[in-house]
Amino acid sequence: MSERRQLLNLAYRLLGSLADAEDAVQETYARWYAMPRERQDEIASVGAWLTTVASRVCLDQLGSARARRERYVGEWIPEPVPDAREWAAVPAPVDPADRVTLDESVSMAFLVVLDAMTPAERVAFVLHDVFRYPFAEVARIVGRSPEACRQLASSARRRIRAERRPSAPARADLVRDFKTAWEARDMAALVDLLDPNASMTADGGGLVGAALHPVTGAEAIARYVLDLARWAPGMAILERAVNGQPGLVARRDGVTAAVAAFEAGPDRIARIWVVRNPEKLRRWRE
Repeated sequence: MSERRQLLNLAYRLLGSLADAEDAVQETYARWYAMPRERQDEIASVGAWLTTVASRVCLDQLGSARARRERYVGEWIPEPVPDAREWAAVPAPVDPADRVTLDESVSMAFLVVLDAMTPAERVAFVLHDVFRYPFAEVARIVGRSPEACRQLASSARRRIRAERRPSAPARADLVRDFKTAWEARDMAALVDLLDPNASMTADGGGLVGAALHPVTGAEAIARYVLDLARWAPGMAILERAVNGQPGLVARRDGVTAAVAAFEAGPDRIARIWVVRNPEKLRRWRE
């Protein structure tokens, strides 16, 4: 069980969904405990076996996830994860082993790019470039030759270079100013904080209201968020870490209604991801 945190960190980066990652890890352990004790004793490295099985379970899930995404209502955004202080607010006790280690490889921008990769590219890249597994080991896990895995990781890197604009995590002051402008209903201030070509993507999953397509342009985004303020009076906006970076959480009557992640350009906000799907917010509930 000491491998659980490592497996959860791997599965979350591969799947972009904490719920799916937990299912993948659970399935991995189910397969381990289903084996006869004699077979377990024959395995030289339990951690390597668990990693191999978890990666293959995730690879299978990624294939089926693509089919599910075709039926998904609106835009799909990876499930945001809070920091340890927010996890402590979950009604059921959370084992420390069930927490995802937060670093750049779980930033919303990074996860969105990962989601554009093929399942094989994503697994090969995450195993090698993020978790530093040698290609010989990646090949054994993925079931391809080391050279094929090297090419998959290289293709994934090209995708990252092509799809990620020069940007950085939004500074805390930019996010704070955005919050202040939103609360003041200050259209001009919001526009000034946003890059002219900024984009905002919302994910309601068909369960709550959300824009079905990305909103682009500073003025369009500013109008959209001000409309939200009118539609949902009494919403409290809180500064919180989202996937380890400055973000905002909207709560109404003490219940989390939305989580927003940000990415900045040179001096303005370039991209916003707003998760409203309640199934992806269970870790944020008080």
